[in-house]
Amino acid sequence: MADAMVERAQRFINSTYNNGAMLGISKLEEDGKTGWTVMYALTRALQYEMGLTSLSNSFGPTTLSTLQSKYPSLNASTMPSANFCRIIQSALYCKGYDGGEIDGIYNSRVQSAVAQLKLHMGVDGAYPGTSLEPKVVKALLTMDAYVSTAGANEQIRTVQRWLNARYVNRRDFYIIPCDGHHSRDVAKSMLFAIQYELGMADGVANGNFGPGTQSGLKSHTVGQGNSSTWAYLFTAAMVLNKRNVIFGEFTGGVQSEVETFQAFSMLPVTGVGDYSTWSSLLVSYGDQTRKGSACDCVTKITPERAQTLVNAGYTYVGRYLYNPSKTSLPEKQIQPGELETIKNYGLRCFPIYQTFSDSASYFKYGQGCVDASNAVEWAKAHGFKPGSIIYFAVDYDAMDGEVTDFILPHFRGISRTVSENSGYRVGVYGPRNICQRVTDAGYAETAFVSDMSAGFSGNLGYPLPTKWAFDQISTITVGSGTGSINIDNDMASGRDQGQNDFYPPAGIVSGLDKDFDKTKYRASMLADVQSYLTSIGVPETGGEGWTADGDWVTYGINTTTEAFDAVLSYDWLFTNLARTLKIRKALIQAPVLWELRKLNPLDPIADAAVSAGLREDCSTGWGQIFAWVTIEARNYCIQQGYLNASPLTSADKKAVWDQLYKDVEYNLRSVAYLTMYNSYQLGIPSPSLTTSLADTQALLARYNGTNSDAQKYGQELVGLYQVLENYNALCRV
Repeated sequence: MADAMVERAQRFINSTYNNGAMLGISKLEEDGKTGWTVMYALTRALQYEMGLTSLSNSFGPTTLSTLQSKYPSLNASTMPSANFCRIIQSALYCKGYDGGEIDGIYNSRVQSAVAQLKLHMGVDGAYPGTSLEPKVVKALLTMDAYVSTAGANEQIRTVQRWLNARYVNRRDFYIIPCDGHHSRDVAKSMLFAIQYELGMADGVANGNFGPGTQSGLKSHTVGQGNSSTWAYLFTAAMVLNKRNVIFGEFTGGVQSEVETFQAFSMLPVTGVGDYSTWSSLLVSYGDQTRKGSACDCVTKITPERAQTLVNAGYTYVGRYLYNPSKTSLPEKQIQPGELETIKNYGLRCFPIYQTFSDSASYFKYGQGCVDASNAVEWAKAHGFKPGSIIYFAVDYDAMDGEVTDFILPHFRGISRTVSENSGYRVGVYGPRNICQRVTDAGYAETAFVSDMSAGFSGNLGYPLPTKWAFDQISTITVGSGTGSINIDNDMASGRDQGQNDFYPPAGIVSGLDKDFDKTKYRASMLADVQSYLTSIGVPETGGEGWTADGDWVTYGINTTTEAFDAVLSYDWLFTNLARTLKIRKALIQAPVLWELRKLNPLDPIADAAVSAGLREDCSTGWGQIFAWVTIEARNYCIQQGYLNASPLTSADKKAVWDQLYKDVEYNLRSVAYLTMYNSYQLGIPSPSLTTSLADTQALLARYNGTNSDAQKYGQELVGLYQVLENYNALCRV
């Protein structure tokens, strides 16, 4: 929402500092909306007014030290200039406080706002009065909030204000947000606080969970009845980990919640704040001296290594289904005979699927579907039985917004594909926030948490996910000689028992379709499609013919190119369906391309009639399928094990039609399932990678029915099928 005073602040920056050019920033948009660009501009303006020659968006050490030496307390009598004051007034408005009239006067309104700001920060005791101290100015020029924001936890806000109040005068402690939400800055402030209480001097305390901090905490176990600062710090850590305690003394209620937390985190249940519990509350990996009962590794489990793991007390082993690299980590992928070794030594395996998934650009819905299909193929190839949970990896530090925009759609694709086309289940591997959000969305059942990456923003400030199955906490080497193996040491919650029995390895089926190379073949394939369709009376645009209902129509809604490009836009799905069903994707593409090209004005009229309840059913969507046919086809595929879903009845007809009409993916999947069903209706073998051309033509004809028109349909489409298959075959090489 636009704010008139924020707009005035933007105008002040633009007009006073030559539209921002002299500050090294672009002209601010005068839209009345606070954001980092405004805060950066104000920071640069402040640096300029202090005489700094090297300006930066960052309110760093030089800016702070200069402010501390020149203006340790800003007020009406010490304000260096009117513009300096206007910067402060503008920042106050951007924070939601009354900054006066942005007139360069540090008047009673500004003083009152400053006093309120410091109260909200919790530093009114350390910095009494209405003057502005340098650390308050630094905090003012951020996007941090000092009042409760949406979804705030008031106990967390109490902790934030307490930390600010107690430690703001320490050299390296800066004012943290007081918004009621945990964050990486709050997590780091807790480590500074503990180091200060351990007696570390300024310059020694660094906010890291290093050897000195670890050693000191081992001497500060807290338990019921403790009311010292250590009890306050411990309950603060519990609050920040979303445990149900009251910040303050270590009461009986705190003890009960500590026991619950310890059991949840697979720690010894002692009911006291011991070192292991402190560690698990403060850093994602916790006490790295713990030995888990699970591990994962990138080397083959040989008999000697299996014996090492058994001797070391391990039960679960995470191994990779697939290695996308042809050169590095040659044993990362499960090796021949390895699962049999794992079984023979009484170990249990949980499968991991990881590609080059290390940036936001990789993650999208369609890629999730592709990854899911590939993972299912490899899981079957290695012999994993239905029920196995496959952990799909997110191996980078995704910001929360990226989780929303990229990761969740990706896992929606994974979930849909795995659940529809296999008996496997979905797990997620990644930082805490990703794991929690993906499981909360229902796209994964359990989580494998990459807690060794303690510096990831998705780990800092987030509690252990509620559905964690494995928690990766350290990298160690166990065993010696031929039994020596480097592993990631993982805690196990018991939510996933892995697998200890496997089918004989089936191997990857050869000759399956691959993604179409649009760069290499699009132009030539389109030309051949156009040439073929023209030869049977379907030009690039327009054309006429009889409909199935005996109407003479012009089918000019889509050109050949438009229909062709629409099919290519879903190449990932056609490929996935073909690989899953072990058929040629041209068998699915051909009727879809044909139906898109021959859409006519009567088709949308029929759709509108069904939508309005004037008709019960009609052919609809890209594949022009009836709902009643889709119900029969899907039920057949469910019975045959091609599709995991609940059987449909005639009562589902309208819901099925709506999905066919609105959901392109559902429609295209239904085309594939109808193709499988048509073989049953014809009494011929199910389509495969080696289906004869005669059976292919019969299947294409059956897509349109059983009469003479259907036979013509099959004759026309088999030619289109051959054009598409010729190019798909080139991509399989």
